Amino acid sequence: MRGYSGDKDNLLKRLRRVEGQVRGLQRMVENDEYCIDILTQISAATKALQSVSLGLMDEHLKHCVAEAIAEGGGTAEEKVREASEAIARLVRS
Repeated sequence: MRGYSGDKDNLLKRLRRVEGQVRGLQRMVENDEYCIDILTQISAATKALQSVSLGLMDEHLKHCVAEAIAEGGGTAEEKVREASEAIARLVRS
């Protein structure tokens, strides 16, 4: 069971909303909408994805990493390294 399983419905709802935003962006480009309006919507979609990412990271730390640390050993080190790398990717994006 994954850490986000308890909040899966909310997570899927948020991702569907982002999917709708991206479809809206496609329509805006197809309709030759004003560049700044498109960029504004891209920013909103990006923020929505970042919010989903942060929520997933929070659940990963609370569930997967905390569990691995409680068990100790190499698995704990691996989960912490994995989380650190994911955080670094989020910061770069």
